[in-house]
Amino acid sequence: MNNRKNILREIISITYLLMECNLSVVQNFPIEKSNRDGSISVEWKNIKNLSISLKNISYIDIYNELDDNRDYNIKLLDGALIHMMYRFKDNELLSHRLVFYPSPYLESYQNDPEIYEIDEIYADIVYKNIVAFPIRFDYNKDLIDGEFNHPKSHATLGQYKNCRIPVYGPMAPRTFIEFIFKNFYSKAFYKYLNTKLPDYCCPFNTIEKAETTELHFNLAYN
Repeated sequence: MNNRKNILREIISITYLLMECNLSVVQNFPIEKSNRDGSISVEWKNIKNLSISLKNISYIDIYNELDDNRDYNIKLLDGALIHMMYRFKDNELLSHRLVFYPSPYLESYQNDPEIYEIDEIYADIVYKNIVAFPIRFDYNKDLIDGEFNHPKSHATLGQYKNCRIPVYGPMAPRTFIEFIFKNFYSKAFYKYLNTKLPDYCCPFNTIEKAETTELHFNLAYN
C-alpha cells in the first residue's frame, strides 16, 4: 500500500467500474498534487472547501455544500458522496481520508416507491427509520497522542468529535468501497461489484497492542 501509483490506479479503476455499473452519476477522477512540504496528494481537481465537514453545522448543510461544489470523488445514484484522499512522501503513506456521506434527501422520495423498485441500489436504504450520517476512516502516520486517545488509524461515525474507533491499519480504496457497498448497498454489491473490484493493495499494521483488546476494525489479510 506504500505506493502512490498503485493507490492512484486503484481509485481510477474503481471509478470506471462504478460508472460502467451505472452506480456513479457524477465523478471526479483522481489526480496527483505536489504540496509545499514536499508531499504528494492523491485527490481530485479543484477541491473547494472540505473543512466544511468539520464545522459545527447540520449534516444537511455539510452535504449541500459538498454537493454544490462537486467536492467528491464519486456521487452515487442515490446522491451519496464518496471521498478518497491519500498523501505520500518519498512514496511512504503519510495519511488518508476516506468518507461516505449518504444522501439526507431519500425521505423526500418516499412517496414515489416505484423509483426504488427499478434499481437495486436503493433496496437497502429506503426504510423510513434509517438516519443518514457520515462514516470516515482516517490515517495519520505522525499521530503520537497515545493508545485509545487518538489511534493512528481510526474510524469516526457521524459528527462525534471524540469518536475514534481503532482500525487495524490504513485502508486501501478497494477495501473502503467494498465496506460501503457490502454493508449499505448489499444487493448492488453482490449483483455488480463482488467479482469485479480491483485487487487489494498490500496493507500494513499500525494498531497498538492495547487497542486490539478493545472493539476495533480488523483489516488483517491472509
